[in-house]
Amino acid sequence: MTSKKTLAGSLLSLSTGLLLAASAIGGATASSATPQDSTQLQVESIPVSSPQGYWTPERMRAAVPGEVLAAKAVARQDNKGPWPAAEVESGELTRFAGTTAQTTALHVDEAPVSHIGKVFFTLGGANYVCSGNSVTAANKSLVATAGHCVNEGPGAFATNWVFVPGYVSGKAPYGQWPARSLHAARKWTSGGDIRYDTGFAVVARVGGKTLADVVGASGVEFSQPRGLTYKSYGYPAAAPFTGQTLVSCTGTAKDDAINPQFNSQGISCDMTGGSSGGPWFVQGDTDQADGPNGFQNSVNSYGYGTRSTTMFGPFWGSTIMKVYDSAQRK
Repeated sequence: MTSKKTLAGSLLSLSTGLLLAASAIGGATASSATPQDSTQLQVESIPVSSPQGYWTPERMRAAVPGEVLAAKAVARQDNKGPWPAAEVESGELTRFAGTTAQTTALHVDEAPVSHIGKVFFTLGGANYVCSGNSVTAANKSLVATAGHCVNEGPGAFATNWVFVPGYVSGKAPYGQWPARSLHAARKWTSGGDIRYDTGFAVVARVGGKTLADVVGASGVEFSQPRGLTYKSYGYPAAAPFTGQTLVSCTGTAKDDAINPQFNSQGISCDMTGGSSGGPWFVQGDTDQADGPNGFQNSVNSYGYGTRSTTMFGPFWGSTIMKVYDSAQRK
């Protein structure tokens, strides 16, 4: 899934370990954490216990789509009013003309992909379901998902967190992979800042093997230009979907014109709740694979309303890269 491509702002899985290149538009090169490293001030992590037998098929079917958590986060941001301009990483106010109602589906039904799966977890006594993806890491055991799928934002971290790669119709062909630690930006865990709605989970070995050894791992990119073409994946569970099969959407990213201060980008997509945390893969580079074999550069985060035709994802810049780099070393 990861190609041996050298690209500014990309992290590639190599036989000798992990190579981190500086971004062409201002990303920083990662280094080992030191007492002076600002990463410690920007990243929050927590060890978690591995649930044994908690996620039965009945609990999986009854889990609530995680988008209800994203909706709460968006509402909190709206109530705060506009942020000072200095807090927005980049971009200026942009507006797009309205369009007529969509009468055709914006998604494509997909066959299972080994490294993409469903995420199940408990928050506030309720069971939730999201989506996630295995990504390249030094520990070969890292899952990328939405921030609201690991932490309440702001608030507690999830418990009973497991990743089920290749999920299809209630089956777990590669097993359940319980988290041993969860990671997110402090701006998410302390303030619920929707701009940083990305989380990572380090999962335990299963049968003595790492996640990447069993299902593979996608390459990741940070601080890439805006407006790229993406293909996103997820397991939407709210009507009219069932959450039992994988779905994808493809589109060119545009800024969120409703809340430009969120710094998010959106693509045409009608996926519903349950797809949160699903990966966005950059498409169209001549020297990298398209579809689910491309480089991941965002996650499904939020939409507006129950019949949204746009899925928004956070911009993966230097802060989210620091969260990733901290997690992949655990």
